[in-house]
Amino acid sequence: MIIRLDLQSEVPIYTQLKHTIIEGIAAKELAPGEALPSVRAMAADLGVNMHTVNKAYQALKQDGFIHIHRQKGVVVNPDGMPPNDDVFVERVQSDLRPLVTEAVCRGMSSEQFLQFCSELFAEFKE
Repeated sequence: MIIRLDLQSEVPIYTQLKHTIIEGIAAKELAPGEALPSVRAMAADLGVNMHTVNKAYQALKQDGFIHIHRQKGVVVNPDGMPPNDDVFVERVQSDLRPLVTEAVCRGMSSEQFLQFCSELFAEFKE
């Protein structure tokens, strides 16, 4: 999996890294139980601070996407992905709200917005 970070982006680097790893899992580029590089190795590969990688890994661990073992290192959750529970549904609604309101303000049609969402969803469900 190739990780690309935009160091000029307003999105924090750890968030970009977290999202990229989740995208790799969704795209089946990272399989359950597959090892990820150590914090030190990932930081060196990306040219970022180890604390940045550690923060991304801790967020992924908290959300249930990875496990961090002392002996095995960092692995994609071998037990499967976190559930689609009420907490997650609320977070999706909350995260989508600013995107939808900006799309409305910019004159995007609901059909265009939904088409874009459908295409993205299909990209990862294949």
